Amino acid sequence: MSPRYEPKEIEPRWQQRWAEARVFSPQDDDPRPKKYVLEMFPYPSGSGLHLGHASNYTIADVIARYAWMKGFKVLHPMGWDAFGLPAEQYAIEKRIHPSQAVEENLRNFKGQLTLLGGSYDWTRELSTTDPAYYRWTQWIFLRLLERGLAYQAEVAVNWCPALGTVLANEEVIDGKSERGGHPVVRMPMRQWMLRITAYADRLLEGLDRIDWPENVKQMQREWIGRSVGAEVVFRVEGAGEFKVFTTRPDTLFGATFCVLAPEHPLVARITTDAQRATVSAYVEAAGRKSDRDRMADAKEKTGAFTGAWAVNPATGAKVPVWIADYVLATYGTGAIMAVPGHDARDWAFARAFGLPVVEVISGGDVTKAAHEGEGTLVHSGFLDGLPVEEAKARMTAWLEAKGLGTKAVRYKLRDWLFSRQRFWGEPIPVLHRADGTTVPLPDDALPVTLPEVPRYEPTGTGESPLAGVDAWVNTRDPRDGAPARRETNTMPGSAGSSWYFLRYIDPRNAAAFCDPAKERAWMPVDLYIGGTEHAVGHLLYARFWQKVLFDLGLVSTDEPFRRLFNQGMVVAATYRDAEGRVYPREAVETADGATRVKATGAPVTTTLEKMSKSKKNGVGIDEAVARYSGDAVRLAGLFLGPPDAEKEWTPNAIEGPWRFLLKAWRLLVGDEDGPGVPLTDAPATGALRKAVHRAIDGITKDMEAIAFNTAVSKLMVLLSELQGANPLPRDAAEAFVTLLAPFAPHAAEEMWAALGRAPFVSVAPWPVADPAALVDDTVTLAVQVNGKVRGDVTVAADAKEADVLAAAKGVENVRKHLEGKAIVKEIVVPKRLVNFVVR
Repeated sequence: MSPRYEPKEIEPRWQQRWAEARVFSPQDDDPRPKKYVLEMFPYPSGSGLHLGHASNYTIADVIARYAWMKGFKVLHPMGWDAFGLPAEQYAIEKRIHPSQAVEENLRNFKGQLTLLGGSYDWTRELSTTDPAYYRWTQWIFLRLLERGLAYQAEVAVNWCPALGTVLANEEVIDGKSERGGHPVVRMPMRQWMLRITAYADRLLEGLDRIDWPENVKQMQREWIGRSVGAEVVFRVEGAGEFKVFTTRPDTLFGATFCVLAPEHPLVARITTDAQRATVSAYVEAAGRKSDRDRMADAKEKTGAFTGAWAVNPATGAKVPVWIADYVLATYGTGAIMAVPGHDARDWAFARAFGLPVVEVISGGDVTKAAHEGEGTLVHSGFLDGLPVEEAKARMTAWLEAKGLGTKAVRYKLRDWLFSRQRFWGEPIPVLHRADGTTVPLPDDALPVTLPEVPRYEPTGTGESPLAGVDAWVNTRDPRDGAPARRETNTMPGSAGSSWYFLRYIDPRNAAAFCDPAKERAWMPVDLYIGGTEHAVGHLLYARFWQKVLFDLGLVSTDEPFRRLFNQGMVVAATYRDAEGRVYPREAVETADGATRVKATGAPVTTTLEKMSKSKKNGVGIDEAVARYSGDAVRLAGLFLGPPDAEKEWTPNAIEGPWRFLLKAWRLLVGDEDGPGVPLTDAPATGALRKAVHRAIDGITKDMEAIAFNTAVSKLMVLLSELQGANPLPRDAAEAFVTLLAPFAPHAAEEMWAALGRAPFVSVAPWPVADPAALVDDTVTLAVQVNGKVRGDVTVAADAKEADVLAAAKGVENVRKHLEGKAIVKEIVVPKRLVNFVVR
């Protein structure tokens, strides 16, 4: 063993030894309790992983390694979310086939995660693009279809011409695609949908049974948006009627206008000729916004009057009918009754367009702002004097009795738009027969694989590139040989990620997506790690699929993830000039308080933004590991700050952890100047023993709390204590190395070997603190005279009160303040202070 710290030789060697010994491959028949630790699997982009990613993956790896050492059998797999738009766009940019792009990127990602020493069970590696995997994605789709949870419908979608595909609401930001920033328009298109709304109540109920951050649970509650209220009929003069859903039927007397969604089917019929041009222009503009953008509370209210008037069923008064993009055709009935006196958005709209405001609930001044608080009903006929909740019930009963409305429950949640007009996705396993029927393929016809094609770019016409592959599209129904056409839309990227955690359990099973006994043994995932940006996408979809599979009797739990941990974002300085050009750190310099481009002198602004290679503020894992080591990169990412908080990466972030590793190595192994400190088999005693056991106790608590930054800090403090011992007790050295192992596993394995221990420290028992060693032998108390501190005294922790008082009186400065004084009272607060009251 070389005394020098040579991570380029050490780290690959231990990575190979872990793999050869299958140290991190759990056996299903292992009787130890299980721990399933999983981070959201990455989609392998061409840019590779940077240090922001390294920090996130290291968090999960430390948790998994700690679980092994605590006596669990640990499932910690890794795979690739490789279907979908990112992979296809990268392939288009590089002018290569998506399968080639994915293969290259997977190899790069796996190599980078290996450099970090990830404790993954690579025998379970999977990719959503593997036909052996997506066969079962298609199989689950067929089960959804059988239960009426998959269907086709003509719906308004977010169409991105540049990307040539439909985008989900969460993929559209400010009217542009999340990827690439391309314009998005709303247009009707026949699509495959999944009926996630059928599970709305169960998705809500399940949130109360899982250990997730409250903010994520609240995001899902708001996205599902369960509302109880009434559906009210408004009749339009000479044009039929429309219904509104309201959670506040008690305010019906205050409804002074109605607003329809621009897409509402009644708009064209009720719009007068005088208003038609204005309304048409507004409808067209609204069609360019996503639902998410329209739901944002914009400061400037927009809308258009249709020229039509409806009748308020409570007052009999005529109220104008408007359209506005803040009303969605996909929520409720696509129409609202506006009560500006008691709804802030309606009040702002009324003020913008000079519409009347009526007070119907006491307690505010509706001429200045909407009163949305409690009160009693006023100006409301038979409801006057009633409190709000009683008025809601009374008005709903009145509407039902008059045939003007009914009690209703509505949800903001919309069915999951499940088809994409692109090549790189799972084919949807259905056939369209010549007689117009759509039929599922039989299970034995799966997987339906993608054809080899010379061109896979989007067509721009709304059709998938697959539509032009006649030899693949034109086929026969395997049941009777009848001519049929394959479905040419593909599944979204979120399909394969909605169940991958189940396939890890039994990844090579050709007869089932997962063996039931193995599923019962491992599910649910004990700790799932990922960002909050997936709260209303992947995390919701995965819960939906899990509940469907549970109802089919195919899984044992209806919630896939017992606990969720959201890692904090890693940010770094981003430098931009006035034209928006981005510069790497090495291209700028700061002098006299100003930062400028070195080459041109142009001023740049500095902002902290999420680490990304596109912003030139990301450092690649390969580069950092080559300069320092995988262990140093791990420690640096963890030491930045709390794992769940935003953390800033700076150029010197690795220096401190790197020096820490060098000091530890020098102590236990040695360096070019000589061997490490001599060891003794005599156990640690006194202050050193206390330091070791306090570190064990504190770091163990930090591990349980996922407070890894403070755990690393305690390791650094312990190292300083060990450096003062010569010879160094072996038990203290071994405790340090075992505590270090989850954080810097390669160096820890080498140090463990230097201590003469057999591999592997990665699965050695986690040390246990001795409670007796955590108790102080002595305590220091402040000594006061008439409440003013005059000194302090150190006594035995179990000293009697008389001995404490005697020692306190012996303190020189205390003695001076007691001379010539009568002691009226002696107060001893154990382990804190002594106070003499004198006169």
